[in-house]
Amino acid sequence: MSATELNARIRELWADGELPDDRRPEYEALVVEWAAAAREDVRPAA
Repeated sequence: MSATELNARIRELWADGELPDDRRPEYEALVVEWAAAAREDVRPAA
């Protein structure tokens, strides 16, 4: 997934304005993936 796609999913998890406990593991994994993807997206632009 691209950083943009991961960001969209992260936003979906927070859609209610809260992050329920059952969504936290997915959220934490996505944040790590997003950080790696964002870094890769920025590297070619630099």
